[in-house]
Amino acid sequence: MSFSWAKPYEPKHPLMRWIDERLPLPRVVYGAIGGGYPVPRNLNYWWNFGVLAGIFLTIQIVTGIVLAMHYIPSTNGAFNSVNELIMRDVNAGWLLRYVHMNGASFFFLVTYIHIFRGLYYGSYKAPRELVWMLGLVIYLLMMATAFMGYVLPWGQMSYWGAQVITNFFSALPVVGEPLRVWILGGYAPDQAALSRFFSLHYLLPFIIAGVVILHIWALHIPGSNNPTGVDVRDERDTLPFHPFYTAKDGWFAAAVLLFFALVTYFLPNYLGNPDNYIPANPLATPAEIVPEWYLLPFYAILRSFTADFILPAKLWGVLAMFSAILLLFFLPWIDRSPVRSGRYRPVFKRFFWLLVIDVIVLGWVGGSPVKPLTVAVGQIASAYYFLHFLVILPLVSAFETPLPLPNSITEAVLEREEAHEAAEAKKPRRTKTATAAAE
Repeated sequence: MSFSWAKPYEPKHPLMRWIDERLPLPRVVYGAIGGGYPVPRNLNYWWNFGVLAGIFLTIQIVTGIVLAMHYIPSTNGAFNSVNELIMRDVNAGWLLRYVHMNGASFFFLVTYIHIFRGLYYGSYKAPRELVWMLGLVIYLLMMATAFMGYVLPWGQMSYWGAQVITNFFSALPVVGEPLRVWILGGYAPDQAALSRFFSLHYLLPFIIAGVVILHIWALHIPGSNNPTGVDVRDERDTLPFHPFYTAKDGWFAAAVLLFFALVTYFLPNYLGNPDNYIPANPLATPAEIVPEWYLLPFYAILRSFTADFILPAKLWGVLAMFSAILLLFFLPWIDRSPVRSGRYRPVFKRFFWLLVIDVIVLGWVGGSPVKPLTVAVGQIASAYYFLHFLVILPLVSAFETPLPLPNSITEAVLEREEAHEAAEAKKPRRTKTATAAAE
């Protein structure tokens, strides 16, 4: 489909023309994110979080490279290299560490919002199934990278987190224990495990960046989804990505980065665990061993199984934790509704917000001490999570009566503008005489 506003790339500077003739990379970039890329004209601010995720990935890679120059990947030197050398002796090392540490939390936060936006607006539906799956692959790689990075400071929570999480692999029959020993390079976290985790933590972000490129490439084939879920019909439904959405993404990113800077400067350790400022001690177990906040919902599912039933409870927990993520890969076929957007699915919308509340409850349970109440709440919340995707969502998609869809994106935009103008017209307006009398 051609668009009259889409101007072909024409380099004006002689150097750019010379480069374009030999390596047309500027032309590719222009077609991907410049004035040559058509975007639905009704995208709202929930679509800004994909760009934010890319920004925080870049921050993590850049700060991680610099931190790796000063990190000592040994059980004798790791803790001091992080808390003494980097924090005190390296120029702006404290800032680099805090940006990297809090950048991980912000990266997961914007990614979670990006995922739930996709769930609400049906971005996993045809023809964007592969876009959705590549996004989930990125998320899995993020989880692996974050876990290995959590081990690198070699504090108490680093050591015991590695011990507990890798111990769950031993629940798998036959291959579990050999797999655990292979991952750690021994029977307990030590120098071999630290070296492996450091090398993988350094490597995986670049793999994530490669999958992000595939994710964007796959997105450009069908084009972006939009709040109505209606396909683009003609050029009236679209706008060029630049300058309209670069400006929108730009100011929103600036606002989020300002908030990120405030957290980094004034609350740098708020999202961390104080036990990780204690050197790793294999002989002293912390009172509560918990992962970072962004992994807590899955940790709650993991420990919700407390009794053996056919299989050991530990194995049930591991299977449930992995299934909670793998289930999302089959979402395009679980939800069979022909309507994409939750805006036109009244029943789906209610259950979507119940799912959001359920995930928040799971996060709270995952970070709480193991008590009868929290265990019971976690079991109920875990059961509802699977019930939502395996039972509720298929039934809703089969029996729900959606609201009428607009004929086009332009029609939906105009209807909202007309409704807004009508609402403004109904508001009482004060005349100059009434204003003067009131004064």
